[in-house]
Amino acid sequence: MVSRKKESEVDRMKESSTLLKAYEDIQFLRRPDLRPVRLQLELLKAEMLQREEGVHSTVVVFGSTRIPTPEEGKKMVSEEEAHLEKGPGGPEAKRRLEIARRLQAKSVYYEEARRFAGIVSSTCQGSDKCDYVIVTGGGPGIMEAANRGAHEVGAKSMGLNITLPLEQAPNEYISPELCFQFHYFAIRKMHFLMRAKALVIFPGGFGTFDELFETLTLVQTKKVEPVPIILFGKEYWQKAVNFEFLVDEGVISPADLDLFQYVESAEEAWNVISRFHKLGETRAIPKRD
Repeated sequence: MVSRKKESEVDRMKESSTLLKAYEDIQFLRRPDLRPVRLQLELLKAEMLQREEGVHSTVVVFGSTRIPTPEEGKKMVSEEEAHLEKGPGGPEAKRRLEIARRLQAKSVYYEEARRFAGIVSSTCQGSDKCDYVIVTGGGPGIMEAANRGAHEVGAKSMGLNITLPLEQAPNEYISPELCFQFHYFAIRKMHFLMRAKALVIFPGGFGTFDELFETLTLVQTKKVEPVPIILFGKEYWQKAVNFEFLVDEGVISPADLDLFQYVESAEEAWNVISRFHKLGETRAIPKRD
């Protein structure tokens, strides 16, 4: 009996997670008390691997996941038009069609993000250097467009994905060795800025606004060195955010309006960056039909 009892205790001991080394015990690492360790690991992993890949500097591209390619935009509008014709119609169906048309119109930004990334990557990357690497949030829409533009000119680009309730898969154009997954938004946003030489912000929603205003705050308060903050699409941004109203209300200074500037084309965006950092001339990427 004693022998069997001892054997049973030994078996339970072997199955216990307490025998695992701490760094191999996933359930232990997920405990609330281990949050500081997880934060440090998220910071260190992406930092160390970027260093190993020779990434010296980056250009960050933000923008909506919902902005389609021109082909996708046409398809969205066609589907909503067909739905409106077949169904009873009504205000909601008409509203969906109007939104689809607006998203289709924004597909021009997909192409500009794609061309911009191609210009930056072909100008600044080569066999012996890895500068001004395009960085995105790793998802679809504008992020896919920027990673795609770099991929099409044979350059590296980075994706900083985030785990969400509705899982966001990395787009197919990210360089595999620079495709990261984060749990904490705070650490992810740190990595967006740690090597950034410029931030280019295309039309977007809550996530894009969050990233834009955090960057503006950090530059305004001198927590980070000034870099070009470029808003792509003046009409969209002036309608979305009334910056002049904030000046008139006295909650920001007139000089704060100089923290960012508007552009309308890939070449214009790159020229802002190249003038700021005293770089070479733009290598144009032709517009696609």
